[in-house]
Amino acid sequence: MKISEKKKEKIYEQILAFLYTINPKPSFTSHIAQEIARDEEFVKKLLFELNKKRLVVEVKKNPKGKNYLRRSRWKLSEIAYSVYHNKQSF
Repeated sequence: MKISEKKKEKIYEQILAFLYTINPKPSFTSHIAQEIARDEEFVKKLLFELNKKRLVVEVKKNPKGKNYLRRSRWKLSEIAYSVYHNKQSF
């Protein structure tokens, strides 16, 4: 099934809005997918696309500093946070 670019943009907005609300705490892909009611693999693909656009940052280490083997957490990049924060101020 193919999703239009317009709908993808809306889902990107949902992901970024969710990450903004929990900033600076990173969130697992599964939690993000659950919050926006989407499939995990689809959300993972979109998160990697947002990462390429430098809007989100992948966190590959747990709070103790050990690398995750199969999991990733995601947080809003500093650039994206400042843009969202400025938009929210107006």
